[in-house]
Amino acid sequence: MFFKSMKVLLGVIILGLISQVAYAHGMSEADKQAIIDGGNLLYMWIGATHMLSGYDHLAFVFGIIFFLSNFRDIVKYVSAFTVGHSITLIYATFNGIQLNYFLIDAVIALSVCYIAFANIDGFRKYLSVNPPNMMFMILGLGLIHGFGLSTRLQELPLSADSLLMNIISFNVGIELGQITALAVMLLLIAAWRKRHSFKAFSLIANYSLILAGAFLFLMQMHDFSHDGETSNIAIAAEVTSPLIIDENSVLQDTITVDIPARGEIEYKVMLSKAAVLEYTWKTAGAELFFDFHGDPKDNTAGSFKSYSKGTKSQASGSLTAPFEGNHGWYWQNRSNQPVQVTLDVKGVYQLITQKKKSEPPKLADDLNLGAHDSL
Repeated sequence: MFFKSMKVLLGVIILGLISQVAYAHGMSEADKQAIIDGGNLLYMWIGATHMLSGYDHLAFVFGIIFFLSNFRDIVKYVSAFTVGHSITLIYATFNGIQLNYFLIDAVIALSVCYIAFANIDGFRKYLSVNPPNMMFMILGLGLIHGFGLSTRLQELPLSADSLLMNIISFNVGIELGQITALAVMLLLIAAWRKRHSFKAFSLIANYSLILAGAFLFLMQMHDFSHDGETSNIAIAAEVTSPLIIDENSVLQDTITVDIPARGEIEYKVMLSKAAVLEYTWKTAGAELFFDFHGDPKDNTAGSFKSYSKGTKSQASGSLTAPFEGNHGWYWQNRSNQPVQVTLDVKGVYQLITQKKKSEPPKLADDLNLGAHDSL
């Protein structure tokens, strides 16, 4: 009866993992708006809910405290994990360090396998070696988890004026969420530890963590390998109003941009300094990560100015160009379905197409496009 119940429980857990595998750190639209509006208490709340939905981090914490019954040991090891992920979360976000999120999540998945393997004494039992120092390993793996949290946090717009306080508030929320989850885990384990079935449960739970971590690792590596196939920026747009390049005329264009599944596209216009560009873009409801930014003319250092970024299904506004150069949008589609963007622009500009990251942008008139040609 016990093993039958455990099979049902394991099946539910695996189904939950499958349904959320691409969204381990997903946030609701309300959370995103809270980030945009600012407020450190809101950052703290979002951090807490963010941690409670991060099943890979929680699985790692669950593995850490599984066989710990001494309060001092629990505080010691959990603190090592907390210090580790706090350091990289704050440092990486504050300095804008971004790593490939598929690779980071793949390593985090392996960390779940590692802690569970250590719990079953796998190093001695299967490898005939002494296990590495657990304190140092938890601290090191915590550093990697922090990069994962930072990568997700940087997908959202952050206040430039109070960036450090926003990050710290978010991290405090992460810790509060971790403490909440930890309390529930400890109560469940403590209650089960008194039962005769605990030994069998511990084996099933830790082997399940190994399988779940391996499954997540393969999924993340699969997404990483396919992410490379669509990593080039390519414009697939149709101008539905006449394309007239005239720096002295106010232009108005409606453009459709098709972004493939797991793909990314950049669309820009050339603006003179102080030129005003009005814009609106939207999808049919699918959310995209975007970065609205500008590149100074004759820029050889690769620097750019970001005006706004986040994850949305639509945005609108106006820009007064602070310098002469290319200004526009980078969109990234992280879903498994293609997404079409409808972009409306109005102002004095020249349309630009950029086909690949490695290629310099080209002016539309250099491509000899007709009035209704596709970019």
